Amino acid sequence: MISIKDLTFAYSGQPSIFQGYDLQIERGEALSIIGPSGCGKTTLLYLLAGLRHPQSGRIRIDQIPIKRPRPRSGLVLQDHGLLPWQTVRENARLGLTIWGFYGSDGRHTPVNEDISAHEADQRVDDWLAKLGIENLRDQYPLQLSRGQRQRTAIARTLAMKPDLLLMDEPFSALDAPTREDLQKFIIDLHAVTDLTYVIVTHDIEVAVVMGQKILVLAKGCNRKAQLIENTCAGLSAGRMQDEFQQTCEDVRQLLGSLT
Repeated sequence: MISIKDLTFAYSGQPSIFQGYDLQIERGEALSIIGPSGCGKTTLLYLLAGLRHPQSGRIRIDQIPIKRPRPRSGLVLQDHGLLPWQTVRENARLGLTIWGFYGSDGRHTPVNEDISAHEADQRVDDWLAKLGIENLRDQYPLQLSRGQRQRTAIARTLAMKPDLLLMDEPFSALDAPTREDLQKFIIDLHAVTDLTYVIVTHDIEVAVVMGQKILVLAKGCNRKAQLIENTCAGLSAGRMQDEFQQTCEDVRQLLGSLT
């Protein structure tokens, strides 16, 4: 699904973060990205989202070059990105509301995605129910906990039926029970759909729980993808198992060797 070939990227006046970098992500895969602060985790996510652009090389999703955000990519941010003057339901419906302005143009909105207002409302209400916040639909972001705000942001993204979900440390500011509940929600969703997702995290255990493959980035110039195949993805209940702990140690050692 995602093909990165010979990617080079640097911020103005700074050394390259990626140079000649290749990476392949197949449809339906779950990828965790981990590395030290400043290594380019979020930069890579934004390159995939079409919010930043490489100096050279190419990024293709479904064989189409990424030169701008694509309608079928969903992005979930750490800070939720909710509009404070809109209710939970209005925030969750925001993407579909914007789609309504453009129609099914294939540029801002996917082709054949010209849904009615009633269908949009129903889709949003279904995701609010699945995420357990339908009773909060008329409240405003300042009235919500962090976990409830993040559930609202996830509902907004999933209501747009993405085939690629990009997540930038979406659980880092949450308490442990809420974090594990939302991790399980994403894992279960991935198990029953063809959704491909990429999650950026600084937490080794989260990387192991969430990623069928774990991409480790170095602080400095990344020239070769350092990938760990992970058979423990989805095993949040098995964190104390030897295999899980060994995978965490493998990630830790690779992180240490790259810093």
